[in-house]
Amino acid sequence: MTSPDRIRLVVLFGGQSAEHEVSCVSAYHLLRAVDPTRYEVEAVGITREGTWVRADDATVTLQRGTAALPAPSGAGRLEAVGAAIDPLPALRQESGDDLPVVVVPLLHGTRGEDGTVQGMLELANVPFVGSGVLGSALCMDKLKAKDVLAAHDLPQVPWIGLRDTELDDVAARVDDAGLTFPLFVKPANLGSSVGVSRASDPASLVAACALAAEYDEWIVVEQGVQGREIEVAVLGNAEPRASVPGEIRPAGDFYDYEDKYVDDAAELLIPADLPVDVTEEIQRLAVTAFTALRCDGMARVDFFYEAGGRGWLVNELNTIPGFTPISMYPKLWAASGLPYGELVDELVRLAIERHERRSRFATDR
Repeated sequence: MTSPDRIRLVVLFGGQSAEHEVSCVSAYHLLRAVDPTRYEVEAVGITREGTWVRADDATVTLQRGTAALPAPSGAGRLEAVGAAIDPLPALRQESGDDLPVVVVPLLHGTRGEDGTVQGMLELANVPFVGSGVLGSALCMDKLKAKDVLAAHDLPQVPWIGLRDTELDDVAARVDDAGLTFPLFVKPANLGSSVGVSRASDPASLVAACALAAEYDEWIVVEQGVQGREIEVAVLGNAEPRASVPGEIRPAGDFYDYEDKYVDDAAELLIPADLPVDVTEEIQRLAVTAFTALRCDGMARVDFFYEAGGRGWLVNELNTIPGFTPISMYPKLWAASGLPYGELVDELVRLAIERHERRSRFATDR
């Protein structure tokens, strides 16, 4: 199917999450990339306190030309000073030209990527880019995602899940589970490597769990892997397709927040240097994981690869991956023949397709 000739595109960014700054930077670059002849763009920011504001400065500047759009501030925040708005009426409201509305929720992390905003958008009955409530919630909660992936026999690293009330003797719990150092500890419901630590002994394990517990009540403890970090971008609804794989070579012990968004020190190899049959296998696994977790629209699937060992291991899926110039998702699709602007067009088309498909379901008996 094709999307309408002109669309009112509402870009949501910011949010009440430790990934607030990342979201602002992603939104900034998406606003620069969209075609103003195809989209009437409106930027809506969500402050750290949860207030929804119409980002008048960003939208007005965009209408004067994308080259004039101001860069994010040093803190990574797009200048979004505008009148506070009531979310549901604002999202339902159509333009004076009666344009169809599509929402792009570029909200990374909790209260944005976890199904909460997606549920609100479903209630508002507007098309939106990305996965629905279930797919978003599953992928955000790494522990539940692991349970689903395990039920589909997808290979993963050994792990345990802990609640923040179960950290009194975490070393013993790890030992009972058969995990050995080094370990990686992360909040179950967060991304961008925020709150993630490498633990090499019992003392650092306690510290890593304490850090993760600052961000979430559920904590993931995973066996460390000596393998290559490979990522695949998936795009589609009922018939998803996978991009070429890309490899990340972190500057430090792992691909942390600074590597991703601050230092740009990690080495990104696109496409990854893999044999054809190995590439085809990871693309198949990426699509399988995408489908198993009820994803729609887009997701980035992260893997470890142990050549000569366990082979491919699914790490996690991100349903709203970063959209900055150094982010893997748009880079992978650009290398697969779909440049940034066309990627946005395809995501909008998929949002309309999903909305129309779900609107056909009966609501009476």
